Amino acid sequence: MDATGWTVNTIDYHTAGEPFRIVPEPPCEIPGATVLERRQNATTSRADTLRQLLVNEPRGHADMYGGFIVPPNDSGAHFGVLFWHKDGFSTACGHGTIALGAWAVESGLVPAPDDGETDVVIDVPSGRVTAKVATVAGNIDSITFCNVPSAVMVRTIPVETAGFGPLEVDVLWGGALYASLPARAAGLDVTPSCLNQLIDAGRQIKAALADHPAARHPSDPRLDGIYGTIFHEDADAGNGRLAQRNVTIFADGQVDRSPCGSGTAARVASLDASGELADGAVLEHYSIVDSHFSASVIGRGDDGVEVGVRGTAHKVGECSFALDPRDELGLGFVLR
Repeated sequence: MDATGWTVNTIDYHTAGEPFRIVPEPPCEIPGATVLERRQNATTSRADTLRQLLVNEPRGHADMYGGFIVPPNDSGAHFGVLFWHKDGFSTACGHGTIALGAWAVESGLVPAPDDGETDVVIDVPSGRVTAKVATVAGNIDSITFCNVPSAVMVRTIPVETAGFGPLEVDVLWGGALYASLPARAAGLDVTPSCLNQLIDAGRQIKAALADHPAARHPSDPRLDGIYGTIFHEDADAGNGRLAQRNVTIFADGQVDRSPCGSGTAARVASLDASGELADGAVLEHYSIVDSHFSASVIGRGDDGVEVGVRGTAHKVGECSFALDPRDELGLGFVLR
């Protein structure tokens, strides 16, 4: 599909080091009555052309992430969002929700007091989430991502890999389905020096689970599929709280630079269920680049635990993208 003639204005943020490119006014219609329906339709509409334009090199890169602002499902939310990455459209994105909270308040879309907390309510494909934006003296101090209920789906699924041996993974839900395992089980550490091996192992685990019953959402097939693999290890926060370091390898080998918002919610659900995270306790969650979220259970229900993930997001730039009709590279490419 042709993207020439578009001028696409974006506001770029990062949340704990992970990029999030916001498109407040997509230049094409994305059909659907709900955000989840729009996600289903996006891959066969001009929205996918727009995604490729913004994520592919030279305008983006293999680990770019972003969101298209769309209408909410109803008047109970401020707006909706379609999350995208180099391989398509995801069902959830916690770091993106944190960035959207910052953008909504800093742009004036959602009014906020100089001192206090403001709820930015957002419809995403997996449900309705909230970014609680705390302001102090007119500046954003922190943002807490309040996710859809998170839960343990299946424990200790055996997985065969090449080069990492037989492994056992848990499948967790945090708005998307994740495989989760200790990094040491695969002989790895959550460090940049192991990055290529982590990507390889994460891809293999995701592929091995593609046809597994645990890769199916229990009530809505539109939410099926293992989104990513979370490798975790113990860490020391220096304050006596439970601390872990993790890296999430998602989509087709993308690496989350942040501790992963929806993945953090899934990990909290797992640690809560196992008793490792005491009732009312906080998980200090670190990323592969040592950026940080704090997370805890903030509610309980029949579908799982409600998790709040606290972090920060910062604006890094504003861009206006276009495609020159003379550009032989067209929508671009992804080298990796």
